[in-house]
Amino acid sequence: MRIKTADYETSSVDIDHCPAPTMSEFAVIGRSNVGKSSLINHLLGRKDLARVSSKPGHTRMLNFYLINKTWRLVDMPGYGFAKVSKTLREKFSGLVSDYLATRTTLRCVLVLVDASLPPQQIDLEFTHWLMGQNVPFVLVFTKADKVPAARGEEHVHMFHDKMADFSDNVPMTFVTSVRNKAGDEELLAMIGQVLNKKD
Repeated sequence: MRIKTADYETSSVDIDHCPAPTMSEFAVIGRSNVGKSSLINHLLGRKDLARVSSKPGHTRMLNFYLINKTWRLVDMPGYGFAKVSKTLREKFSGLVSDYLATRTTLRCVLVLVDASLPPQQIDLEFTHWLMGQNVPFVLVFTKADKVPAARGEEHVHMFHDKMADFSDNVPMTFVTSVRNKAGDEELLAMIGQVLNKKD
C-alpha cells in the first residue's frame, strides 16, 4: 500500500452528517494522549493533516480523510481522561458508538494502545465492546520507543493475556513508533490486504 494522496474531507458531530457511505473506511481510536494524531500524520506521510495537541481530548468530532481518492481514514475522538464536561464526554461516547455500530462501510478499527504502559482497563473494556458489536479491529501499540523493547513486549503480552478473559482469539497486533518509523509498512500492508479482499 502506497499513500499517493491524503486530503482532509470533512468533520461530523453526528452520524447523520457523515459523508455518504460510498467507500471503505478505517477508523482510528484510542485513549486520550495515546499519540493518535502523530501516528495518522506519520502513516499518511503528512506533518499537519491531523492536529497534534498537547492537551488530551482535542478531537471532538469524526474527522474524515480521503486517501488515494479510494478510501477513508476516520480520526475518532479519544476516550479516557480528556478534561471535558460530563455532557461532552457522553456526546463523544454516543458519536463513537453510533458510528462503530452502524457504519456499513467500516472495514476495520485501529485501536491504539500505549505500549509504554501496562494494560489499562479502559482499553480492555473498549476491545470487549467491539467484540460484542462484531466490529473488526486490530491492536496498534504506540510509543514503543518510550520503554526498553523487552518491557514493551511484556506489556503487549500482558494485554493479550487480559483479553483472554473474554476472547479466545488474539487480534492482529502491530507495534509502532513514530520516532523510529516502526510498524507503518506493516499497517499499510494490512489496510491494502483488507481493501483488496473481496466480500
